[in-house]
Amino acid sequence: MIDRHDLETRNATVNAFVEWAETCAFQASAFQDGPLTGVRVGVKANIAVQGLSRTGGLAHLRNNQAHVDAEVVARLRNGGAAILGTLNMHEAALGATTNNPFYGCTINPHRAGFTPGGSSGGSGAAVAAGLCDVALGTDTLGSIRIPAAYCGTYGLKPTLGAVPNDGLLFLEPAFDVIGPLAMDLALLERAWGVMAPDASADKRPFARMLVLGQLGGVTCEPAVLAAYARALAAVALPTVPLSIPAALPAVRLAALVRCVRYLQDTFGARTQEFSDELQGLIAAIASKGDADDVLLDVASLLVAALGEDGVLIMPTTPQVAFAHGTRPPANQADFTTLASIAGLPALAVPAGTDGDGLPVSVQLVGPAGSERRLVALASQIEPQLGGAIRPSH
Repeated sequence: MIDRHDLETRNATVNAFVEWAETCAFQASAFQDGPLTGVRVGVKANIAVQGLSRTGGLAHLRNNQAHVDAEVVARLRNGGAAILGTLNMHEAALGATTNNPFYGCTINPHRAGFTPGGSSGGSGAAVAAGLCDVALGTDTLGSIRIPAAYCGTYGLKPTLGAVPNDGLLFLEPAFDVIGPLAMDLALLERAWGVMAPDASADKRPFARMLVLGQLGGVTCEPAVLAAYARALAAVALPTVPLSIPAALPAVRLAALVRCVRYLQDTFGARTQEFSDELQGLIAAIASKGDADDVLLDVASLLVAALGEDGVLIMPTTPQVAFAHGTRPPANQADFTTLASIAGLPALAVPAGTDGDGLPVSVQLVGPAGSERRLVALASQIEPQLGGAIRPSH
């Protein structure tokens, strides 16, 4: 049996869960036998969970109750997992702080008043705080990996199409994927096997390590650079320099334009019900010109450079978590966007902390279908990087 009262009490300090499943879902008799029996799972609020509201972090969808589970949720439930409820997220999945004007601000368990990242901030916070063992997030341009980085967890962005996307409120279908976050790599892999039972079981080691020349010109905090250097030393593969034919901020902006225009097409006049902040962001980004050719060129280059045996090593984010109420760094998703536009799998891997105890993360990007190979590599370098980072209080 899972102690719901204890979970609700501890959730009050982080506001990760926004809606709980019925009480009967917490009883041991509700769990099916399977590879995830008894594993506690939280689900981002833009993914359908039967009987709960699929809000996408939007006010006007507060009563948008799902009548059936999304396929990926059903797979986890059938695998024995306990689906505890839905998790807070940045409004419309377009943002990286999870300071939601309608469902409250989610707090990073590592530091009161700090962001857990976004848009899957509730997912990262819930796992780091021990409120659930596995959380489902969604990743458009980094929305699983950024919270994983800021919260000290592992976070897997799958290959585009590897996990069914039915039951998802999309931000941009060409990029959107559903993936897991967890504190334990073995558990992450076990959940992945249930979520994507037909995915490749290949664990062949990679033969080459791709590195961005000058890190693509992105300015990183010293602790991030130090963690990145440790990761490169731990991987210890032949190094191949990778040059991207566009500035990383330009790639990120081109991808954001795609996302904003999809939101406008999907919600139409109802975008007027979004918060003033989100409406302003949409207006600012939508005014930028299309750059789909940039996205295609960069994606094609990355796929070709990785081939079948390459792995790209980068920081996950250029910085550690920051305080709510401060201006979010513009470059948060500069590194994470690359895998997204190419539809490739990427794994955020905890890599120690900065001088103030905030988590730092590195990112492994592999060829399509290489999720288990990425997990295997992360397991190999985990002793040098330190593993998941639990809050000190």
